[in-house]
Amino acid sequence: MKKILLSLVVAASALTSCDMDLAPAGTLDSETGISTVSDVKAFRTGLYSNFRAFTTSGFFTNPEIQMDMFLGVIINGNQGGNFANGIFTSADSDITGYWAGLFTYINNCNYILEKAQPILEKAKEQGNDAQVAELERYIGEAHFLRGYYYAEMMDRFCQVYDPAKGDDEGLGCPIVTEYYPTADRSKYPGRSSMNATISFIDEELKAAYDALSIFEQTDKSQLAPMAAYLSTQAVLAMQARVALWIGDYTTAVTKANEVITSGYYALAQPDDYIDMWDNDYSSEIILMPFMSQPSELSNSIGGRWLTTVDNRAYYVPSYNCLAMYYDDDIRFDSFFAVQKLLVEGSNIPCYSFYKFPGNPALEVSGRNLQNKPKAFRLSEMYLILAEAAYMNNQPSVALKAYNDFCSYRYENWEDETLSGQALLDEIRDERARELIGEGFRMSDLRRWGKGFARSGEYPINPAMEAVFVVTGTKVVYEPNDYRYTWPIPADELSCNPQIKKQQNPGY
Repeated sequence: MKKILLSLVVAASALTSCDMDLAPAGTLDSETGISTVSDVKAFRTGLYSNFRAFTTSGFFTNPEIQMDMFLGVIINGNQGGNFANGIFTSADSDITGYWAGLFTYINNCNYILEKAQPILEKAKEQGNDAQVAELERYIGEAHFLRGYYYAEMMDRFCQVYDPAKGDDEGLGCPIVTEYYPTADRSKYPGRSSMNATISFIDEELKAAYDALSIFEQTDKSQLAPMAAYLSTQAVLAMQARVALWIGDYTTAVTKANEVITSGYYALAQPDDYIDMWDNDYSSEIILMPFMSQPSELSNSIGGRWLTTVDNRAYYVPSYNCLAMYYDDDIRFDSFFAVQKLLVEGSNIPCYSFYKFPGNPALEVSGRNLQNKPKAFRLSEMYLILAEAAYMNNQPSVALKAYNDFCSYRYENWEDETLSGQALLDEIRDERARELIGEGFRMSDLRRWGKGFARSGEYPINPAMEAVFVVTGTKVVYEPNDYRYTWPIPADELSCNPQIKKQQNPGY
């Protein structure tokens, strides 16, 4: 095990900031880091650890407080303040960390793909079918994760996809497919085109699907709710997500519908919905990376909004956010609860955001706000199907998906007969209500071409207005605001000659 852990250190040094290609002194020679099937399996555990850390990180919570639904409280110590106030720059340490972290994870995938291939070929030569099947699975998982990280990078660090600019160099992601440590800056990659990035993501997800399909011919254990490891259904879900992002509505409809009709998952019944968030248990969770206490915990998702103290919170939902929900919406009581905040000696009642309250089973010595990340859920597939079908001129499909979804989110739901813009608006509003806090809001607003003006008014208790971070209540994003795309980090621009002139507009 020690050898594999050291090889993880080597791979993690592959592409991060200024010294992105220099391995720390004393680490194991990368050429000998993986040499057996057992090594590959151990390294694969590290890939899932990366995935768990990433999906519970600020990469998903900071875009939420950056948008319109949350307001900072003056006791938050400016945590996330640059995002919430809309004043982040290319020198922001979080921006640098997310960029570097993505390339670290990508290069871990590159490393295992490179080292596993000769082991696979040897297993084939020896006719060891069991080892071949095992290795093909691990290789497929690495392809998925590499494609996943590039898709998330494109969604944050590239402009919203425009087919007219699709082939323009310098607007996509730097594509790195080999683990190749070097201090030669002339060999650092520049940004590709958006079409090249999309093509690469598509190829990675297809490779993952093919490999996992073969594995599932003999082992269907991951084709079930709350799977801890990847399945073909998770790949389909990611393909649907990416297709929606880039406006490939036909593919989005097809892939989302495949997941919905697979029969493996079911939307949570109203009485069970809160259990998904309190105890990380639900029939609609497609993929949920493993976590356990005390040694296999990750980042605290709920810690962006709440604290472990009952009378303190860092960010709370705005009044406009609360007003999105109808009286019979089961999500309101699952996501929001009245909390008396102690601020400057006063107890002020307000609604706090409790979607990620911490799973009691993950507590070590008291409340730690740890929840397992729900990387893909069936509800997202219904919302993708509804929106993509509407945009694809399939209004009846969109309306059915909308009504089917709402029948699980509202008590005594009666199917509606919406059409036109009214239907699209409701589909988008449902997406906002359902996916709040999960990292989708910035991506949604920018691809819809919508702006916002964050409001600090709180008519249900005006006393709260005095304890909001004032600058955070005055943030305005115009449609297509440049801040909907994060900047390429200044460190990368200064160290990588190929990317020096490829900064995003506005920075």
